[in-house]
Amino acid sequence: MNKLANRMASDCLNKVPEVTLGFWIVKIMSTTVGETGADYLAVNAGFGQIVTASVMATLLAIALFVQLRARRYVPWMYWLTVVLVSVAGTQITDALTDGLGVSLYLSTTVFAAALAGIFAVWHRREGTLSIQAIFTRRRELFYWAAILCTFALGTAAGDLATEALGLGFRWGVLVFGLLIAITMAAFRLGANKVLTFWVAYILTRPLGAALGDLLSQSEKYGGLGLGAQLTSVLFLVVIIGLVVAAQRNAVFKTETAQ
Repeated sequence: MNKLANRMASDCLNKVPEVTLGFWIVKIMSTTVGETGADYLAVNAGFGQIVTASVMATLLAIALFVQLRARRYVPWMYWLTVVLVSVAGTQITDALTDGLGVSLYLSTTVFAAALAGIFAVWHRREGTLSIQAIFTRRRELFYWAAILCTFALGTAAGDLATEALGLGFRWGVLVFGLLIAITMAAFRLGANKVLTFWVAYILTRPLGAALGDLLSQSEKYGGLGLGAQLTSVLFLVVIIGLVVAAQRNAVFKTETAQ
């Protein structure tokens, strides 16, 4: 009983969620919402890239401030920040590609190098890249910097595969889904837990983006024609349901640990 209480108390100190099936479901859906939500606000709602980027950057800054100020993991706060990071990551890549004409090959390479740099400094300062003990301000800053970079990298790599290389949305979903399955199989067979986590985390971004495009884009572009608004709403409903369940579980763990 004491071991269980100590484990729950340790979990409460960690500022990020436990990696479960629910975690991956919400992660993939949040990336889809990031893709379709950014497209809807900038194009369908008519706000444009500049206004959308400004509003999302402000909301992300507020969410990160609240997240960093929190003393424990709060599911709704954490996942709201992830969704906003997803939108920001999408807009960063879109701004470079559409606004500045930067090649997807170049942006993918640059973001990959930036992420490698973040991981190198993080590991050098903390001795680990594990997310099982994100309970200091410095570790949390490293964590969110890496998360933002994974979203930008995943967006660039996903667009490179599905658009520049002509993979398409359907094949994009299948290929990235298969790569994630291989990564999970490697984990089950004894591959490094931290490495497989971050590889899977990066791959879920292009998977979610390809899935979002497949559902939202019109049939003439290879999609199913649901539209960005409907796709975003459907996935947000599922995300909210899972986060509410996680919030109740977190409250229960906190009360039990006390």
